Amino acid sequence: MPNTFDRSWKLPAALVAGLLAGALAGWLAGGLSAIGIALVAVVEIVFLLTRIRHQATFMMTQDSSPTTLKYDRFMTRSRRIASSLRDLRSAAGTLPDAVVLLDNEQHVRWFNHAAEDLLGLRRPQDRGAHLDERLSTTELATWLKEGAREPLNDVAAPGHPNRHINVTLLPFGRRQRLLLARDISHLTRLEQIRRDFVANVSHELRTPLTVIHGYLELIDPEDVPELAPVLNEMRAQSKRMGQIVEDLLTLSRLETQEHVQDERVQMTPLLATIRKEAEALSQGRHQVTVESNAEADLLGSVKDLHSAFSNLVSNAVRYTPTGGRITIRWRRTSEGAVYSVSDTGYGIPATHLARLTERFYRVSSSRSRESGGTGLGLSIVKHVLNLHQARLDIQSEPGQGSTFSCWFSNERLLAPGTADIE
Repeated sequence: MPNTFDRSWKLPAALVAGLLAGALAGWLAGGLSAIGIALVAVVEIVFLLTRIRHQATFMMTQDSSPTTLKYDRFMTRSRRIASSLRDLRSAAGTLPDAVVLLDNEQHVRWFNHAAEDLLGLRRPQDRGAHLDERLSTTELATWLKEGAREPLNDVAAPGHPNRHINVTLLPFGRRQRLLLARDISHLTRLEQIRRDFVANVSHELRTPLTVIHGYLELIDPEDVPELAPVLNEMRAQSKRMGQIVEDLLTLSRLETQEHVQDERVQMTPLLATIRKEAEALSQGRHQVTVESNAEADLLGSVKDLHSAFSNLVSNAVRYTPTGGRITIRWRRTSEGAVYSVSDTGYGIPATHLARLTERFYRVSSSRSRESGGTGLGLSIVKHVLNLHQARLDIQSEPGQGSTFSCWFSNERLLAPGTADIE
């Protein structure tokens, strides 16, 4: 019997130590969510210890045998641990992140105080309630009903519609789930401040840059031949600064835009226009071809899609050496259609691919500036595609070239010759 008590004591002690170590490691790794998971797991152990105590009380006799003394020591330790675990449960209740423990059918088993604030849950009436029914009129409920396979980012908090949260649903233990929600309202406000600042600065810079560029155009380098190289460089740089301002204004508009005005985007004439633009930019240095077998038009914004498609082609021209090939393709797939631009250029190392759509991100600063790029083109492409529920895929091999593909779903396709969208 003493061995049984030893095992009964060591198991909860080891679990508590392991969970506390895991919580500390999660905190050091950079977040409170790991602590929340560990503390909720600790709550489960409280119930386990209580059951052990009742079982031991039933099995043991009240006498002065060594076994009874061992039992008394075990119970003293169990009470001490249970007290500590209750403290930890209280700590879990004060976490700023909302933590909700669900069973396999999404019934609420436990939640902390932050869940009351952010998710609008109430004690005791919501314990045992079905969570998606409790949140029935919110985007969060729809996400839960659809399986919650991916994290849900930047949605209105059910408890406070003016606050924004990120939500994750994780498997927990056996046939349980843990819902974590974090208030990101302060980040949303900072992002809005940044967008407003960029838009305002860009507007303020547009007029003086236009004036400067206009005066430079009025000066004929032949009148002051000794200043001709300087004037030409000033013209080029003022033009580039003007393009950066225009791209920043375009980005600001796309970031604040929630949807596009749908219209028919006729792909055959658009592809012909893009090819002419590429040939004009290339000035005969590259072989530009178009391959189209999709026999489909797009539903979306003509202006924005033209801008995105042209950005991909101009990048291919800028970063492909003389004599290289650039291929523009428009083809159908089982899921929709793909617009892609392939080149035989320098290629991009794999370590850079994930960050290419960040504004002003450059693989090679000197090469980008020499080519005349602003560093904003791919960011514009990403935002345009997001507004059309499309995605950008990048494949590249250093020294072999790159392929940039825009994937559109069937919902965005129109058969040629069908009635236009009103």
